[in-house]
Amino acid sequence: MSKKGELKRKIAESEEEIVLLEQKRGRSQSALLEAIISNRQPDPTDVEYFKTFSQLIDLERANWRKLKSELDNL
Repeated sequence: MSKKGELKRKIAESEEEIVLLEQKRGRSQSALLEAIISNRQPDPTDVEYFKTFSQLIDLERANWRKLKSELDNL
């Protein structure tokens, strides 16, 4: 497989991973928002999930940018 084709495949996989991680983060985000609206302390587990998924999204976005840069430089 050509380098360009491989990079395009990896970029598509990275984009899919970002979407999945954002969906998972959205669930914990909903729980956090509901707790705030209900004037109660959010569940520490929901807070931890939100932080974890946010970090994973940041890492995957950095990977996506790196792959896009490699593709642009070919």
